[in-house]
Amino acid sequence: MAARLISSSTDGFFQKLPVLLPLYTTSDTNTTNTKSKAADVISDDVAFARVLAFYLPSSAQQPLQAIHDMSRLSLHPDVLAHTVDAETNHPKLRPFNTFGQENKNDPLWTTTGWKALKAIYQENGLISVAYDTTNQEWNRRVHQFALEHAYICTGALTGCPMGMSDGAAKLLQGHLDKPDGNQPGLNKVINEAYRRLISNDPKEAWTAGQWMTERSGGSDVSGTETYARRLRDSELAEESRKGRVHDAHGMPLGPWCINGFKWFSSATDSDMTMMLAQTDSGLSLFYAPTRRHVPSIGNAPPASELNGIRIQRLKDKLGTKSLPTAELELKGVRAYLIGEEGRGVKEISAILNMTRLYTAHAGVGYWARGLQVCRAHARVRKVRGGLLQDNPAHLRWMASETVKYTAATHFAFFGIAMYGAMEQDPEKVVRSTKASALIPSTKDELAILLRLLTPVMKSQITLGSVAGLRESMECLGGVGYCENNEDGGLMNISRVFRDALSGPIWEGTVSVMAEDVVRVLTDKRIGGGKVIQTVYAPWVRRILTVCRPTFSNEIELVLVRLTALENMVKVVDKEQILFQGRELLQHLEWVTCAVLLMFDACTDRDEIAIEIARRWARSHPMSPTAFQPPDGANWPEISKMDKRIFLGSSGMESGKATAKL
Repeated sequence: MAARLISSSTDGFFQKLPVLLPLYTTSDTNTTNTKSKAADVISDDVAFARVLAFYLPSSAQQPLQAIHDMSRLSLHPDVLAHTVDAETNHPKLRPFNTFGQENKNDPLWTTTGWKALKAIYQENGLISVAYDTTNQEWNRRVHQFALEHAYICTGALTGCPMGMSDGAAKLLQGHLDKPDGNQPGLNKVINEAYRRLISNDPKEAWTAGQWMTERSGGSDVSGTETYARRLRDSELAEESRKGRVHDAHGMPLGPWCINGFKWFSSATDSDMTMMLAQTDSGLSLFYAPTRRHVPSIGNAPPASELNGIRIQRLKDKLGTKSLPTAELELKGVRAYLIGEEGRGVKEISAILNMTRLYTAHAGVGYWARGLQVCRAHARVRKVRGGLLQDNPAHLRWMASETVKYTAATHFAFFGIAMYGAMEQDPEKVVRSTKASALIPSTKDELAILLRLLTPVMKSQITLGSVAGLRESMECLGGVGYCENNEDGGLMNISRVFRDALSGPIWEGTVSVMAEDVVRVLTDKRIGGGKVIQTVYAPWVRRILTVCRPTFSNEIELVLVRLTALENMVKVVDKEQILFQGRELLQHLEWVTCAVLLMFDACTDRDEIAIEIARRWARSHPMSPTAFQPPDGANWPEISKMDKRIFLGSSGMESGKATAKL
């Protein structure tokens, strides 16, 4: 009888460690090794590669090479060591010094890995390339977000402060040439902050916070209880006597004083912040450095302290553990008013539009890592004597997930490409690409389409990424459920899943995004209050005409859903549309993704791209009345039943039971 093989902790079966391939490989690499070049000519993320070929001209080798390099840097063991450090050594609060006094100097500790990952972000131009106006040959935003796509999971949430920094730079860019007015030093401060925000030198580059959320209600800023007032001359003189004249970098402090409490502030370690506060004229926007200069004692080196900011406590979150998120008490924060007093929400919208784009794209980036791991796992995992990559049931499942991811990737980069075209000359950055017939040629149509679809992207892509990463975790079995920080943490899908869960919540929940879309649909200033009929539907039909020779049957399915959408928005009652808000988001996502996938497939008639477009178009077929509530205007009664279903016998209103239907 043959001896049995008995396993131990070091002997027996060990699965071969999956090797993740770089997400993107350019066909024109700088490598001189012929053998390695021949073995390294395929991008692991096909959807990502097609997006780049779609929105960037073939002559744009500079950004393509940079994306190629970033795809490899993100997998480098030395960089991954920083990721593991940031993810396992979380930020800590040190509120007091040795003798119990308030620590105003350095109360927040973040790991070396976190700082290193931010520096990599900056020195590789993940913000600066978007503001490099010397480049007019390609879409700078596509270039920027493609670098982000390759780096986002390795970057361990550094994309959050970078997104807010990008938004702050965009906002301040609109104020660069404005005079000081009655705020001495304002122009100098704005120009310096802008320069640092877009710098690719980590020694000079800044990150920015975005402080809006208060205990009174998350995305609803109308209840803001933080107040700002203009300091009197006598008060400014007293501040000067105390040495409170400059920020930590020698720039003048603003003439406003802010007091209040911010309940949820991400990127607490940033160098500056944009925050909302009430004034006598209403909600206003302010710029504030997070640190100010304090007079040195004797021969001590120059010192600084927090600018009237006290970190109350750090948030203990389900995910985004490496990101310092805090509750902040504000007492005497010196700041500058940005824009008109009482117009803060309009001003900060520049940041919100940017961060929502970042959040949508983050969902795609997280999802990409999940499938990247799944592909690597399937190539080496043995099941019943064969590899998982040859298992029909597994392949069917993963193909379905890849179709969803591909749709989301095209949707996200469509928004990014439109945003970039808006910033540059649409004619110059679009006409030499495969997307020339897809992206509207006029900035008016571009702006309306982008305004309509941005909240749809933010909500639906983040929701899809959460579901997609759960599937990726299951793909690895028990390993997928574990916190795997060995081997650079590349197999730690559970960490990415936890981080992705923040997406549908941050920068406005899904319901808030639905309300925003309804706001667009009913705003008379946007497409005459009929944006679906005047802008969106004509765009869809125009693109479908190009696709008809290849997708005649699928186009009919899309037109059925487009008709359903048109019927839905004919409803005059805004409240009825809000009642169906989440369905509206689903509808816009499905139609838009169908159009994008079919148009992409038609550019080169790639067999796989055609099949992906067909599978998406055939998923969830709808009738023209699918999005109409039963009995037409009877939706209030349906809503009452919804309440009874959800709350049961506890569904009380004003002390009385809900009325019977």
